[in-house]
Amino acid sequence: MKANASAISGLGAIADRFDHVLLDQWGTLHEGMAVFPAALDCVARLREAGKRILILSNSGKRASSNQRRLAALGLAPEAYDGVLSSGEVTWRGLHSRGQAPFAGLGTACFLISRDGDHSIVDGTDLAVVSNMRDADFILLGGLDDDAAEPEHWRERLTLAASRRLPMLCANPDLVMFGVAGLIPAPGALAAFYQSLGGTVFFVGKPYPPMFAAALAQLGHPAAQRILVVGDSLDHDIAGGRAAGMLTLLIGSGAHRATLAHARDLPQAIRTAAGTAARMPHWTMDHLTW
Repeated sequence: MKANASAISGLGAIADRFDHVLLDQWGTLHEGMAVFPAALDCVARLREAGKRILILSNSGKRASSNQRRLAALGLAPEAYDGVLSSGEVTWRGLHSRGQAPFAGLGTACFLISRDGDHSIVDGTDLAVVSNMRDADFILLGGLDDDAAEPEHWRERLTLAASRRLPMLCANPDLVMFGVAGLIPAPGALAAFYQSLGGTVFFVGKPYPPMFAAALAQLGHPAAQRILVVGDSLDHDIAGGRAAGMLTLLIGSGAHRATLAHARDLPQAIRTAAGTAARMPHWTMDHLTW
């Protein structure tokens, strides 16, 4: 892996390289409080430059829920072209039941979600059960902060693994921003379930269905004219690279502890990436024009 990620001061420096932007949400646009002022300005400048903007999020909540949240945090729906969440892609799959892994999961699910959100099952034929013993599968859409630690679930998930209950994880993120900083995200709980012998099916970044859905929503433009912007090498960069898209890493997000005080930033990014498949084309500290 020889190539370095080129450090840039803002997206304006590479605006001629792309026509469409897939923007990550948490860690890129905001950290749960308000959309960063520089990010707000950047989104406006992207629209002025004629770029199409799709917010691509590993949130286990539906697209409409994410759009309402973004509006409450300061980013109006008319400022961009749409939201595609892993929860939305999961809902579509559960609603149609047309292909794997959705087709063979059964109809009784034990739902784990954030803030008691049930929108991921609304309008489907699923019955939500309160005991894993009665479930055909586990649907992991989100985690409340106080239930984020995988050990909190050990007893129940050990039982589920012994019953060979599959888990459908609608948010593969490994870490998320909690009140006290970075805490385990649903992807970490799914990995914990795998370590107990459980089978997990993932929907979201970096998995191909998420990027295929984004391409479809954009009208199938050339992948090499799409820029994926996000703070995770594991999800945004790896997924964008695999889809043949351009990638830019926001250094102040999920990898901040590794990159913030690096004496040699290019080397630190290479080390964190590990392979060319996770190496961003560009990097910058915060989302800015």
